Amino acid sequence: MEVPQHPAAAHHMPPFITAPGDSDWLMTLMAVVLIGSVLGAGIFFFWLHSLPERMVHNKVQFDIVAALGLLSLFTHIHAFWVAALIIALIEFPKFSLTGFGETLGRMAGSLETMADAQAKPDDAKSLPPTGPQPAGPKPVPSKGKSDSPSPATQTSEPALKRGGSGHA
Repeated sequence: MEVPQHPAAAHHMPPFITAPGDSDWLMTLMAVVLIGSVLGAGIFFFWLHSLPERMVHNKVQFDIVAALGLLSLFTHIHAFWVAALIIALIEFPKFSLTGFGETLGRMAGSLETMADAQAKPDDAKSLPPTGPQPAGPKPVPSKGKSDSPSPATQTSEPALKRGGSGHA
Protein backbone atom coordinates (compact mmCIF):
# COMPACT_ATOMS: atom_id res chain seq x y z
CA MET A 1 0.00 0.00 0.00
CA GLU A 2 1.41 3.32 -1.03
CA VAL A 3 1.56 6.00 1.67
CA PRO A 4 0.55 9.39 0.38
CA GLN A 5 3.31 12.02 0.49
CA HIS A 6 2.91 15.11 2.63
CA PRO A 7 2.10 18.15 0.53
CA ALA A 8 5.05 20.15 2.01
CA ALA A 9 7.59 17.37 1.18
CA ALA A 10 9.75 17.54 -1.93
CA HIS A 11 8.53 15.48 -4.84
CA HIS A 12 11.88 13.73 -5.34
CA MET A 13 13.36 12.17 -2.18
CA PRO A 14 16.99 10.86 -1.99
CA PRO A 15 17.27 7.06 -1.78
CA PHE A 16 18.74 7.02 1.78
CA ILE A 17 15.56 8.50 3.23
CA THR A 18 13.21 5.64 4.03
CA ALA A 19 9.55 5.49 4.53
CA PRO A 20 8.21 5.04 8.06
CA GLY A 21 8.47 1.40 9.15
CA ASP A 22 11.06 0.39 6.49
CA SER A 23 14.62 -0.69 7.36
CA ASP A 24 17.35 1.90 7.05
CA TRP A 25 19.87 0.30 4.69
CA LEU A 26 22.37 3.17 5.01
CA MET A 27 22.55 2.77 8.80
CA THR A 28 23.00 -0.99 8.37
CA LEU A 29 25.85 -0.41 5.90
CA MET A 30 27.55 2.10 8.24
CA ALA A 31 27.25 -0.34 11.17
CA VAL A 32 29.02 -3.05 9.13
CA VAL A 33 31.74 -0.58 8.03
CA LEU A 34 32.22 0.61 11.64
CA ILE A 35 32.56 -2.93 13.02
CA GLY A 36 34.97 -3.86 10.19
CA SER A 37 37.13 -0.77 10.68
CA VAL A 38 37.34 -1.26 14.47
CA LEU A 39 38.35 -4.92 13.98
CA GLY A 40 40.84 -3.95 11.25
CA ALA A 41 42.40 -1.22 13.44
CA GLY A 42 42.71 -3.68 16.34
CA ILE A 43 44.36 -6.30 14.15
CA PHE A 44 46.77 -3.69 12.77
CA PHE A 45 47.56 -2.47 16.31
CA PHE A 46 48.40 -5.96 17.58
CA TRP A 47 50.36 -6.78 14.38
CA LEU A 48 52.39 -3.58 14.76
CA HIS A 49 52.80 -4.19 18.47
CA SER A 50 54.33 -7.64 17.84
CA LEU A 51 56.77 -6.30 15.23
CA PRO A 52 59.83 -6.17 17.56
CA GLU A 53 59.23 -9.77 18.67
CA ARG A 54 59.34 -10.94 15.06
CA MET A 55 62.63 -9.11 14.40
CA VAL A 56 64.82 -10.57 17.18
CA HIS A 57 67.95 -12.59 16.47
CA ASN A 58 68.36 -14.92 19.46
CA LYS A 59 66.45 -16.25 22.49
CA VAL A 60 67.85 -13.93 25.17
CA GLN A 61 67.04 -10.95 23.00
CA PHE A 62 63.53 -12.35 22.40
CA ASP A 63 62.86 -12.64 26.12
CA ILE A 64 63.88 -9.02 26.76
CA VAL A 65 61.87 -7.71 23.79
CA ALA A 66 58.80 -9.75 24.72
CA ALA A 67 58.85 -8.44 28.31
CA LEU A 68 59.16 -4.85 27.09
CA GLY A 69 56.36 -5.43 24.59
CA LEU A 70 54.01 -6.74 27.28
CA LEU A 71 54.88 -3.82 29.55
CA SER A 72 54.05 -1.34 26.82
CA LEU A 73 50.84 -3.18 25.95
CA PHE A 74 49.48 -3.20 29.50
CA THR A 75 50.77 0.19 30.69
CA HIS A 76 50.33 2.17 27.43
CA ILE A 77 53.80 3.62 27.87
CA HIS A 78 55.18 3.79 24.35
CA ALA A 79 58.79 4.16 25.50
CA PHE A 80 58.83 0.44 26.34
CA TRP A 81 57.77 -0.43 22.79
CA VAL A 82 60.40 1.91 21.30
CA ALA A 83 63.06 0.34 23.55
CA ALA A 84 61.92 -3.14 22.45
CA LEU A 85 62.16 -2.08 18.80
CA ILE A 86 65.66 -0.68 19.24
CA ILE A 87 66.84 -3.81 21.06
CA ALA A 88 65.31 -5.96 18.31
CA LEU A 89 67.18 -4.02 15.62
CA ILE A 90 70.57 -4.54 17.29
CA GLU A 91 72.20 -7.90 16.62
CA PHE A 92 74.03 -8.96 19.76
CA PRO A 93 77.23 -11.00 19.34
CA LYS A 94 77.13 -14.58 20.54
CA PHE A 95 78.68 -14.88 23.99
CA SER A 96 78.31 -18.54 24.78
CA LEU A 97 80.57 -21.00 26.52
CA THR A 98 80.31 -23.47 23.63
CA GLY A 99 81.59 -20.88 21.15
CA PHE A 100 84.34 -19.84 23.54
CA GLY A 101 85.40 -23.49 23.96
CA GLU A 102 85.61 -23.95 20.19
CA THR A 103 87.85 -20.89 19.89
CA LEU A 104 90.14 -22.12 22.68
CA GLY A 105 90.26 -25.57 21.05
CA ARG A 106 91.37 -24.10 17.73
CA MET A 107 94.01 -21.98 19.47
CA ALA A 108 95.34 -25.01 21.38
CA GLY A 109 95.45 -27.08 18.19
CA SER A 110 97.44 -24.38 16.39
CA LEU A 111 99.89 -24.08 19.28
CA GLU A 112 100.38 -27.85 19.37
CA THR A 113 101.07 -27.88 15.63
CA MET A 114 103.64 -25.10 16.00
CA ALA A 115 105.31 -26.84 18.97
CA ASP A 116 105.49 -30.16 17.08
CA ALA A 117 107.02 -28.43 14.05
CA GLN A 118 109.72 -26.76 16.16
CA ALA A 119 110.50 -29.95 18.04
CA LYS A 120 111.37 -31.90 14.87
CA PRO A 121 114.71 -30.71 13.38
CA ASP A 122 114.03 -32.10 9.87
CA ASP A 123 110.82 -30.07 9.61
CA ALA A 124 112.49 -26.88 10.82
CA LYS A 125 112.99 -25.74 7.23
CA SER A 126 109.24 -25.37 6.74
CA LEU A 127 108.87 -22.79 9.53
CA PRO A 128 111.02 -19.69 9.92
CA PRO A 129 113.08 -19.54 13.11
CA THR A 130 111.34 -17.71 15.90
CA GLY A 131 113.95 -17.53 18.67
CA PRO A 132 117.10 -15.39 18.93
CA GLN A 133 119.63 -16.16 16.23
CA PRO A 134 123.35 -16.59 16.95
CA ALA A 135 125.50 -13.77 15.72
CA GLY A 136 127.75 -15.15 13.00
CA PRO A 137 130.71 -13.59 11.22
CA LYS A 138 129.83 -10.34 9.53
CA PRO A 139 130.69 -10.00 5.85
CA VAL A 140 133.64 -7.75 5.15
CA PRO A 141 133.05 -5.23 2.35
CA SER A 142 135.36 -5.62 -0.61
CA LYS A 143 137.67 -2.80 -1.62
CA GLY A 144 136.50 -2.75 -5.21
CA LYS A 145 133.15 -1.70 -6.53
CA SER A 146 130.55 -2.16 -3.83
CA ASP A 147 126.91 -3.14 -4.30
CA SER A 148 125.87 -0.95 -1.39
CA PRO A 149 125.22 2.72 -2.03
CA SER A 150 127.71 5.30 -0.91
CA PRO A 151 127.16 7.01 2.46
CA ALA A 152 126.31 10.26 0.67
CA THR A 153 123.31 8.67 -1.07
CA GLN A 154 122.08 6.72 1.95
CA THR A 155 119.11 8.21 3.85
CA SER A 156 118.14 7.42 7.35
CA GLU A 157 114.79 5.72 7.72
CA PRO A 158 113.66 7.68 10.81
CA ALA A 159 114.19 10.95 8.97
CA LEU A 160 112.07 9.74 6.07
CA LYS A 161 109.33 8.55 8.44
CA ARG A 162 109.16 11.98 10.03
CA GLY A 163 108.70 13.54 6.63
CA GLY A 164 112.21 14.87 6.24
CA SER A 165 114.46 14.46 3.22
CA GLY A 166 117.04 12.43 5.11
CA HIS A 167 119.78 15.07 4.99
CA ALA A 168 121.03 16.66 8.21
